[in-house]
Amino acid sequence: MSQDDGSKSAGGAKFTALVLEDDPVCARVLTNLITSEGGQPLVCDSIAGANAALAKSEFDVYILDDQLPDGRGSSFYYQLREGGHWSPAIMLTGYPHIPVAVELTRDGLFDYLTKPIDAEAVLARLRKATGGIDQFGRRLAKVTFVCGASAMRDVERMVRQAAANPRATMLLTGETGTGKDLLARVIHERTFANTEPLPPFISLSCPTLPAEMFEAELFGAEKGSYTGAYQQRCGLVEAAHKGTLFLDEISEVPLLLQAKLLQFLETRNYRRLGSTDSKQFDGRIVAASNRSLPEEVRQGRFRQDLLYRLDVFSIHLPPLRERMEDLGGLIEVLLEQLAHKHQRKKPVVKPKDLETLQHHDFPGNIRELRNLLERSLLQTADDASWLQIEAAWLSQAVQASRQRASAAPVSTAPAPASPVAAPAPEAPPPTIEAQEYELVRKALEAEGGVIRRAAARLGISHQALLRRLEKWPELRGYTNP
Repeated sequence: MSQDDGSKSAGGAKFTALVLEDDPVCARVLTNLITSEGGQPLVCDSIAGANAALAKSEFDVYILDDQLPDGRGSSFYYQLREGGHWSPAIMLTGYPHIPVAVELTRDGLFDYLTKPIDAEAVLARLRKATGGIDQFGRRLAKVTFVCGASAMRDVERMVRQAAANPRATMLLTGETGTGKDLLARVIHERTFANTEPLPPFISLSCPTLPAEMFEAELFGAEKGSYTGAYQQRCGLVEAAHKGTLFLDEISEVPLLLQAKLLQFLETRNYRRLGSTDSKQFDGRIVAASNRSLPEEVRQGRFRQDLLYRLDVFSIHLPPLRERMEDLGGLIEVLLEQLAHKHQRKKPVVKPKDLETLQHHDFPGNIRELRNLLERSLLQTADDASWLQIEAAWLSQAVQASRQRASAAPVSTAPAPASPVAAPAPEAPPPTIEAQEYELVRKALEAEGGVIRRAAARLGISHQALLRRLEKWPELRGYTNP
């Protein structure tokens, strides 16, 4: 993919930082540290000033003092999240309070540091927070597909159709590394191409969401709704309102929690944990899976009704080995992005190296290709015209290609027929209730019959588990008296 970058950083800065600090000396130190890392800082000495800055621009990282003339930086942090600003945030305070630090970290704060400032500690956190930023690859406002392969032309056509139907739930499938997350962003940008400013794109990697926090993270929570909920929090669904909610690796959502997700997808209604007020989500929902969801259904790990609800408009991204005619174009685009990222001249791949690359299967797909190109670029001299493909990888690829070319078939004659027993008919998948029963039983066994711990393991409330035990009284034999 290629693009015309609408970067928000001026003067080629590697990242932008909003510094909320009213102490001039501390602000100057932070400014120097950020500038030394190639960043562009904007210092605000009040929450009002920070809000004014946010109205004009987005930032890649936030550094927040906790004690300010017009409020607390910890409260401002929650304002950021509720406003859809999800870049990493680092809190600085001269009056550390452990419960507050724990709560903020649980709610997604990147790090919590104490004053006086330790320059090395701040630099370490800053590098970690901004290490994944790719200014050239961030925006996709003018994106074009590298789609010489017919399969990718089909993808391009379906993306155009999807952009014209913003209410349709979408399912993206394909192997790991084929670019499903990038495709979701493309769909988002094309769907809202005529909307200014661009609505939020909120991405959730489902395996990273703790089961016991599933509802609170996705739908939000009221103050006091669970132990440690010291204030109201905005969920990811609410943050994605009017924009796109991207649920990556949705096959990893635990079975007992899939019912909650199904209800939300069917009605677009949700409630914050601990609230009776229903909210309506108005936006695009995109899910992605690198596993076969029909197979997950057959194995009893995924609800069939949830699959039906997701598979309204599906796009399959082919693996790189099935679109090798695109390899040259992909390399050109990726090298352009990587050269821009590392601020250096873009070299060219030698024809013989390109031929070797075309004989590689790339099990990691585009992600593997990009990783190889980036490693090779960093090992190539700055003034070189040709890309020096990593020698160890190239040697292994050439050897594997020769082995495949020289391999001869063992025999061309058909194998003699042998009597084989007819396969047993495939057993039907267990019902949803049977699957839930087994999950509850195993959770009770794992937690020694302690109901509250078993409920936490399952990601459901204590009362919800008690209701299931009323339905299945035989399971009470697994509980502690």
